[in-house]
Amino acid sequence: MAIQLTAEDARQSLNAHVAARGAELRAKYGPRIGWLELQQLLTDRSQVRYPCEVVFHAGPLQPGEFAHPVARGERPEDGFVMHVHPVFLTQLSQVPALVLYQLVLVNYGEFASADDAETFGAAALGISRDEYYQTLCALAGQVGEPELCH
Repeated sequence: MAIQLTAEDARQSLNAHVAARGAELRAKYGPRIGWLELQQLLTDRSQVRYPCEVVFHAGPLQPGEFAHPVARGERPEDGFVMHVHPVFLTQLSQVPALVLYQLVLVNYGEFASADDAETFGAAALGISRDEYYQTLCALAGQVGEPELCH
């Protein structure tokens, strides 16, 4: 007899997986993940599936968006450019929280949800999801309407 998995089962499985991956990232690069650790982990294919470079450029960002990965080409293997709002250029210690949230899109594509992003980022930073969410809301508030926090 075959077991039928539901979409909810798949969502829960991915969320558990990203929590474990976030904890692995923290164990390898923590306990504090700052700008230098972020640069190192972005080159680590065991943590970031595809090449990813951070640039401080708001061009492709939506209003109120603090960061977003943009594909370099047709295939994920071509890599991504992680656009981070330029207001954070003078706040490099905050950039890992922003980038970690978006890394689930690089690693898992459109299958990843905001819930997965929060779970991953919180686990990687060693804080609660609520604390991570509040941090992201405060940072999003620096670039306009914090769309994430509605």
